[in-house]
Amino acid sequence: MIESHQDARGCLVLRLDRPDKANALTPEMLERLIAELRSAQDARAVILTGTGKVFSAGADLDAARAGLATSPLWEELSGTLAAMPCLKVAALNGTLAGGANGMALACDIRIAVPGAKIFYPVMQLGYLPQPSDAARMRALIGPARTKMVLAAGQKLSAQEAYDYGLIDRIVAPEDLMSVAASLVEPSLSAAPDVARAILQACDRVPDHR
Repeated sequence: MIESHQDARGCLVLRLDRPDKANALTPEMLERLIAELRSAQDARAVILTGTGKVFSAGADLDAARAGLATSPLWEELSGTLAAMPCLKVAALNGTLAGGANGMALACDIRIAVPGAKIFYPVMQLGYLPQPSDAARMRALIGPARTKMVLAAGQKLSAQEAYDYGLIDRIVAPEDLMSVAASLVEPSLSAAPDVARAILQACDRVPDHR
């Protein structure tokens, strides 16, 4: 249910491959994603995507009822992904829902097909979002728009998510992976220490004291 491939240049592609269940995530899938990322610390770039017309519907419903909705695996996955010292691109082949938002938020760049929708219905379902999800969303789009998604339960179209700054580019479905590859190409071509230093500079918070 997770496809993984790292090429000779160090580009790791992770694909959610459970299209018959809208790529809904099980504990085993989350554990596999974490393991794949931890075993690929030499990766020069990471691309996350999915099979079918939905990136991920979030937690598998049966697994959520059994406790997955509040599992620490979500935070472990997003934290492991965010900590990787390389460029990370979420190539959203379709709708992004629920806890699956965490992995997209942990990426550096998010691109999506025009039909994608983004929503995170924690208020309606009675769960808390993972702390890092709310913090990363706020850093991207500000507190009011974060409340539109998390508190007001708004479902954003790809265009609305782009206007908010939650995704960075809208891409035709047939071009999604080629655009993702073009975005990581400069990092793959650069010297590893230069690529890491530029990413660190982009993430560094200025000291205005």
